[in-house]
Amino acid sequence: MKNSQIMLPLAVGLASCLWLQGCSSSQQTGNNSAGKPQGKLVLTGSSTIAPLAAEMGKRFESSHPGVRIDVQSGGSSRGITDTRQGVVDVGMVSRALKPEEKDLTAFTIARDGVTVILYKDNPVKSLTDKQVIDIYTGKVTNWKQVGGKDGTITVVNKAEGRSTLELFTHYFKLKNTDIKAQVVIGDNEQGIKTVAGNPNAIGYVSIGSAENSANNKVPIKLLPVNGIAATTANVQNSSFPISRPLNLVTKTQPQGLAKEFIDFARSQQVSDIVKQQNFVLVSK
Repeated sequence: MKNSQIMLPLAVGLASCLWLQGCSSSQQTGNNSAGKPQGKLVLTGSSTIAPLAAEMGKRFESSHPGVRIDVQSGGSSRGITDTRQGVVDVGMVSRALKPEEKDLTAFTIARDGVTVILYKDNPVKSLTDKQVIDIYTGKVTNWKQVGGKDGTITVVNKAEGRSTLELFTHYFKLKNTDIKAQVVIGDNEQGIKTVAGNPNAIGYVSIGSAENSANNKVPIKLLPVNGIAATTANVQNSSFPISRPLNLVTKTQPQGLAKEFIDFARSQQVSDIVKQQNFVLVSK
C-alpha cells in the first residue's frame, strides 16, 4: 500500500514535468527522411509585420510540407516580451531595437514609413507638423481651423506598446499622455477602418498598409509629412522623414527551423510579397 501511495505522486510529477517541457518552446522541430525541417514556428508581435510574415509563411509552408508557420499580432512590445521570455522563438518588431534591447538580435526583412491618414473626401490636403501636434493635443478641434469644412475632429490614437505610436510621438515630440484621443485602436487595419468610416477622423498608420488599402479602393488618403509625399518610393529613397525597419528578432542566434525561415524571409524568394504589400525591399 505504501509503495502505491509513493508511486502515484511520482508518476503524476513525472507526467507534469514532461508536459511542461513540451510546452516550454513554441518551436517543435525535427527533420524528415529527406533532411528537411518539420514542426511549428510561432511568431508574435507587430501588426504591421504580421500580414507580411503570414504571406511569407504560406509560401514557406508550400515548399516545406511538414512545417506550420503560426503568425500572431499584438504589437511590437509583445514581440519583444515573448522572445525574451522564450514563449516564442521569433518576435516581430516594426522599429529599430532600443539600446536596452541589445540582448536581442534583429533581422530586417523590409522597411516602411508612418504617415497621417484622413477620409478620402476630406478637403484638407496637407497639415504642418504644428497643426498635427495641435490636433493631437486638443488645441485644434474643428476641421475649419485648418482649412477644412466645419466638423468636429475625431482623433484616432494607437494603443500603448505599438511601435507606430512610438515613431509618431518621437517625430512630433509628443508624450502619449499629451494626446487627447476620442478613439484608441490596436493594429493598422483597425486604424484604417476607423478613418474610412468617419469623414471627420484623423489617424496615423503604416504607409505600406495605407497604400495597400487605398489601392484597393478603401476611402482614405495619405497626407505628406513636412512636404514629402507619403509613398513607398520616398521611403525607398530615404527622403520620407518617418521611416523604420521591419524586423524579426531572436533571443539567441537562430537555429534550425527559425534560422531557415528568417533566411527565407530575407531572400529574393519573397521580394514580390514585400512589393505587393507596399513595403520597401532591403538592400543586401
